[in-house]
Amino acid sequence: MAGVYYVGVDVGTSSVRAALVTGGGLVRTTAEEPISVWEPKADHYVQSSCEIWERCCSVVKEVVRGVERAQVRGIGFDATCSLVVLDQRFQPVPVGRDGDPQRNVVMWMDHRAAEQAARITRSGHRVLSRVGGVMSPEMQPPKLLWLKENLKESCWNKAAHFFDLPDFLSWKATGSLTRSLCTLVCKWTYCPPEGWDVSFWTAVGLEDLLENNFSKIGSQTSPPGSPLGDGLTQEAAADLGLDPGTAVGASLIDAHAGGLGVIGADVRGHHLPCEGQPVSSRMAVICGTSSCHMAVSERPLFVPGVWGPYLSAMVPGLWLNEGGQSATGRLIDHMVKGHAAYSRLQEQAQQRSPFTGENVYSYLNNHLSLMASSCSAVDLLGSSLHVWPDFHGNRSPLADPTLKGMVRGHESRFDVTYDVKRSTDSQPQRVIGLPLSQTLEDLALLYLATVQALALGTLHILEALREAGHDVRTLFLCGGLSKNSLFVQIHANATGGDGEDGESGESCSA
Repeated sequence: MAGVYYVGVDVGTSSVRAALVTGGGLVRTTAEEPISVWEPKADHYVQSSCEIWERCCSVVKEVVRGVERAQVRGIGFDATCSLVVLDQRFQPVPVGRDGDPQRNVVMWMDHRAAEQAARITRSGHRVLSRVGGVMSPEMQPPKLLWLKENLKESCWNKAAHFFDLPDFLSWKATGSLTRSLCTLVCKWTYCPPEGWDVSFWTAVGLEDLLENNFSKIGSQTSPPGSPLGDGLTQEAAADLGLDPGTAVGASLIDAHAGGLGVIGADVRGHHLPCEGQPVSSRMAVICGTSSCHMAVSERPLFVPGVWGPYLSAMVPGLWLNEGGQSATGRLIDHMVKGHAAYSRLQEQAQQRSPFTGENVYSYLNNHLSLMASSCSAVDLLGSSLHVWPDFHGNRSPLADPTLKGMVRGHESRFDVTYDVKRSTDSQPQRVIGLPLSQTLEDLALLYLATVQALALGTLHILEALREAGHDVRTLFLCGGLSKNSLFVQIHANATGGDGEDGESGESCSA
């Protein structure tokens, strides 16, 4: 393959992906490998930065196979906003009571610091105005405070470097300690151009992070995509199968990378309401394990319960507001795989496509269409079954991590109401599956009701953004769930738009 290429590396919740992209933006090859997620106890989710880097190297080597190293002109990383802890020698520091140093990453979805987050919220500090007025346990300050209060000897006192995972990857590649504005602004309360607010860290009990000009959490920043250091180090280049000095761009949080891609998409000729309008008329919905709802504006807009406004955190010169749902694809999986009829669903999907093994969700979508043959729309099938989707709390706009999920039915076969706190954990308090709910049809309806609930959650966030001054006219969906035609159409129905699948299967608009 002749020409110039670039490599993009995307670290999601449970896998690492790489893509080889031409100078014109066409994806040539991709590769993917899984990464481990450990749940030592409820609300604690941890990973290994060493394993993540090894998987990054593996997928990059795979996609550049057959390409001359000199043809690859640059590489960039995005990743989940998880917290990586290293010591003075840049070795992993354990973040759990088991003391395993390889488990040194507190994942984005880890809610162990809920009490610390609530305490920070009660402080009423001015930085809270930039996170919707409520500090989330998914942000880094409460996680840092939890480590200090609960693992002072085994973790806090040994830690010398706290990285957001995207910044860890760019450091690993270049040796540069410069942090991305995307990570620091969105998850650490950094505010350009002023920088760190000393009074905040002192007020919440983390004044020791002020030492050496905030060296433990970052004293130098760079806009996303800016070149870092001298490019790939000799060691990183050998690990990745690329040339030393290959350019490395400052990283992005994974959702923000997706948001940047679709908010800046060329929509000419698609007859969308945002055609000819500024990018501020678009909202990006990055929907995978969780969902993030991204909207930008030319002036700062403060939306209660929605993170931001963040200056230049995603699009240079524009203010970002970020809503979200803490469990989306993860909730759908939980509801479907925990149902009594899941085994039968797997059998039916396999029988229909014995060689390829049809995706169970494609099968459910087709099954719902058949069930609705005598109805005006698939939507109406779920009129007697309702789901409240906040099984892992509500990120926005209610901003309440303590909320529970609920399933409620009105017909005899759904004559039950139950709730499950943190029921997306591996050991839920109660088993998903309503009494007398044993059939494939019942499973399909529960799946439908869950998707509808998530779509109405998106509508709730959209309404909050519009009420605060955002003029959103078009939703752009990307991520794994954007490949699910029912998920896209239900979102279009809930928000009053039309569903349109992207030709590549990677994005769509509603």
